[in-house]
Amino acid sequence: MKLPDNAHTAHPWRIHELAPDFRLEDVWALPTPGGPDDFPRLVELMASGDSSPASSRAARMLFALRWKLGELFGWDDPGTGVGARVPTLRDRLPADLRDGPSVPAFASLPFKPLYLLDDEFAAEVANKTVHGVMHLAWVPDGAGGYRGQMAVLVKPNGRLGGVYMLAIKPFRHLIVYPALLRQAQRDWLS
Repeated sequence: MKLPDNAHTAHPWRIHELAPDFRLEDVWALPTPGGPDDFPRLVELMASGDSSPASSRAARMLFALRWKLGELFGWDDPGTGVGARVPTLRDRLPADLRDGPSVPAFASLPFKPLYLLDDEFAAEVANKTVHGVMHLAWVPDGAGGYRGQMAVLVKPNGRLGGVYMLAIKPFRHLIVYPALLRQAQRDWLS
């Protein structure tokens, strides 16, 4: 379920100090009910997932189209990513985050992990269109339990990035995120 921006901005997450120049694009409640110690499982689940939510043919087609366009236009060339076109946000990490617990690598998504805390995780991705951050959090669900929350922060790369983010917004909200949430719920409950 999509959440209002203040579900993310009202909490003193560490990502706020690291990415003040990024804009909050989306905040979603994840269908991952659990207890206070289940956050590491959520992080592992997200890091091990694949890039095309299996629950939706439309989402798989959109991912395939995006990767093909990226290949044709060079959006995802090595020189457009983290450490090449943009410096990594790891350079902004204070010592306590840099020296924190080991962070899982992503199996198939192009994200680079940044940091992991007891209730917060962040990973970044960059290409020719944007520099983005996926922020996962573990929050009280209001019924005595906890659930995951995902925020997406972006810094578009010039006009191309702004147009790109505007163009994909309806597809993200209507197809990609709902499929991702269904897949996350299935994986969480299995």
